[in-house]
Amino acid sequence: MATPPFSPEALLTALGPVRQAPALWLGLSGGADSMALLHALTTLRAQLPPLRAIHIHHGLHPDADSWATFCARACAEHNIPLHCERVAFNAQSNIEQSARDARYAVFARLLAVGDVMLLAHHRDDQLETLALRLLRGTGLRGLAGMPLRRPLGRGELFRPLLAFSRSDVQQWLDAQGVSWIEDPANTDPRFARSWLRHQGLPALTCQWPQAPASLLRVAEHAAEANHLLDELAAADLVSLQQVSGDPWLASFTALALSGLQQLSPARQRNLLRYWLQQQGCRLPDQRHLLALQEQLAAAHDRQVCWQLPDARLQIAAGGIWLLPVNGIPAGIAEPLSVQSEMALAGGNGWLRQSRASAGLPWAGDWQVRYRKGGEQVQLSGRPRKSLKALLQEAGVPAWLRPAVPLIYCDDYLVSVAGRWHSADYATAIAEYEWQISWQPA
Repeated sequence: MATPPFSPEALLTALGPVRQAPALWLGLSGGADSMALLHALTTLRAQLPPLRAIHIHHGLHPDADSWATFCARACAEHNIPLHCERVAFNAQSNIEQSARDARYAVFARLLAVGDVMLLAHHRDDQLETLALRLLRGTGLRGLAGMPLRRPLGRGELFRPLLAFSRSDVQQWLDAQGVSWIEDPANTDPRFARSWLRHQGLPALTCQWPQAPASLLRVAEHAAEANHLLDELAAADLVSLQQVSGDPWLASFTALALSGLQQLSPARQRNLLRYWLQQQGCRLPDQRHLLALQEQLAAAHDRQVCWQLPDARLQIAAGGIWLLPVNGIPAGIAEPLSVQSEMALAGGNGWLRQSRASAGLPWAGDWQVRYRKGGEQVQLSGRPRKSLKALLQEAGVPAWLRPAVPLIYCDDYLVSVAGRWHSADYATAIAEYEWQISWQPA
């Protein structure tokens, strides 16, 4: 398979699909590949969106501070804004995976809507990824290798160097006289990727010279098959996705449980993978996916919660709901802000209110609290009843009830997330024309 020569002009062509993005972000490690991409991008700045760089300080190597300084100097030389962030992660587990997860979490957080994150993975990185995944028994999606582009946070990830070889990129970099950092981990055979790069793949290629091209063809075939599976999953999603008219539930996505149970097991897994991927979630491995299917088959009317790495699935009310991983701190009571939008503790969404600039309806100790049990509320023209009964009658799912914000003033329950107001305060609220609403995360 012929590899095109690397040059800024060839890179500009590769960047074609993302040249209209609001901004480009470069993942800059200081290594040869990302430095080549940095310097090639600087020659194209007049033809590209605004460029920024991100350096992740993993803290794994004694020279990590000097690497961050190196990247800062390289960016300053070309007047490119750099965001450097130190990440913490569990170094006792799989170090490579943990560091990657922490890195990508930062990328996802920093991207604004439509922004594009550029990573300097090239053709040889793709070969190493394919070989590693084959050895680990990957599925069809894994066989497709690293995608050229995929959603990431509010933007997307793009790999413009996938068509170029490592030697091609480094040859261009050498010709420019650009220095870079050599991470000792890249030559440490204790790391699987490093061993493959320096020993495994060279030995394989020596015995079977066509092996690299064959591996890349496998990735192409797998990508085509995945595209067909995604088309099937998209059609299933249209027919099974539940849409709620309740504004509290509109933030969440759900699948109809009965419809999902009628699909074949393989088609269920295909839809679940696609659905989770579309929502930006990390995909569970096959073992966890099979265990989830067992729960789905036996669910019926049972309340079941399934924890994912970065989300949770709640089976309830005839659906399977995708919910964020957040939690209301026990006993939390936070002051009610007079801002028009207030971010709630525990990632519990936002409270939005009108007339915020004029202040709250009356003076007092205004707080946002959550259910402890035993709360009573009386609405205008209705008998006094428990808050639990009120939420049940309104069809608020059991899994959502603990998250409903309760507005208190001087220890009196004034409003249930703006949807219901206590009869004692309803008139004053109406006269003040105060409106407050809850938008779950």
